[in-house]
Amino acid sequence: MKQPLEDLTVLDLSRVYAAPAGSMILADLGADVVRVESPDGTDSMRDWGPFINGESAYYFSANRNKRSITINLKSDKGRSIFLRLVEKADVVIENFKTGTLNKLGLSFNHLKEVNERIILCSVTGYGQTGPFSKEPGFDPVIQALSGLMDVTGQPGDEATKVGIPIADILTSKYVAISIMAALRMRDANGVGQHIDLSLLDVQISSMANISSGYLNAGMLSKRMGNQHNNVVPYQVFQCADQPLMLCVGNDRLFKHLCNLVNHPEWAEDEKYRTNDSRLKNKAELVAKIATIMRTKDADRWLALFSEYGIPAGKVNTIHQAIEHPQVVARNTVERLEHPLAGEVKMTRSPLRHSGLNITSKYAPPLLGEHTEEILAAQLGMSQKELNELKQDGVI
Repeated sequence: MKQPLEDLTVLDLSRVYAAPAGSMILADLGADVVRVESPDGTDSMRDWGPFINGESAYYFSANRNKRSITINLKSDKGRSIFLRLVEKADVVIENFKTGTLNKLGLSFNHLKEVNERIILCSVTGYGQTGPFSKEPGFDPVIQALSGLMDVTGQPGDEATKVGIPIADILTSKYVAISIMAALRMRDANGVGQHIDLSLLDVQISSMANISSGYLNAGMLSKRMGNQHNNVVPYQVFQCADQPLMLCVGNDRLFKHLCNLVNHPEWAEDEKYRTNDSRLKNKAELVAKIATIMRTKDADRWLALFSEYGIPAGKVNTIHQAIEHPQVVARNTVERLEHPLAGEVKMTRSPLRHSGLNITSKYAPPLLGEHTEEILAAQLGMSQKELNELKQDGVI
């Protein structure tokens, strides 16, 4: 089946997670994504465990469906080879510190000289402009600066980062979105452009109701643990056997909950009838519900909540999540054959289209696995030339 981006070539200079995970979305959609690294290796994520036969499972998470070449961009020959590849490419992705590409002679202006249609996507912690533009940006620091940590964690405890690199993950989605938007614009005007993506911009924009509440009502949200700032009851409750997340998102659902727990009178009580009144009497109401929740196992509660259409779910480990019948039914896990690690399991792209079947072509590539293949096919290099470039440390 034809893939929507299969006519695109992406040169991916990026490392770690945000940008590589973004290029993986493009690769999943059919783009020929070529990772470009130093012959000595550029991506520190390859060094992060756990390992399978010496290969990083962390690295696997952002790099399927790509090919890999090695080029020493600090050498004149290496830059020349890269620019020859740019001539035939559609997109370049990078996440060096601001100004690094310019020092290498590979800035957007340099790239435009060889390909006016090229799209350059630069991903940094703070963006290409502003007083922090040259500072290194790491996900936990961005979580701290953006205000995310301040609203994450238990009341009275220290601010807490999210358990996954959420700023990187969110930014990866904008990598794909921004590039596809730039491609759409290029279809109309034939001109490439430079995309300036910042982890801090992305995380600030992702503060959603927290930022809107502050900007429009002056509300400073507090750490609420597993509770919600604005909705009650909407939190984790301990059942007889394990915890369960319960989301009673409106007054109609609250009335159903009241009937379910044999307290229909709560739905008419002025202290609980509306969400605003429940917020004012939150501690009292939550304590009553918590006592009742401990009387049944999570499975029993889930069956009851399902009957009434009340959203709820167990607090799962990753093992339990992967084994959940809905996850299994959706074929969320795929298996790819890796030259060293053997069978590699990965979570599939979540994109599901009626007229598109997203299938994986490649396991995450070894460092430089496709160097000779790509340079021979795209630039017509002979084996003798490739051997000489290897000897000189260019590839």
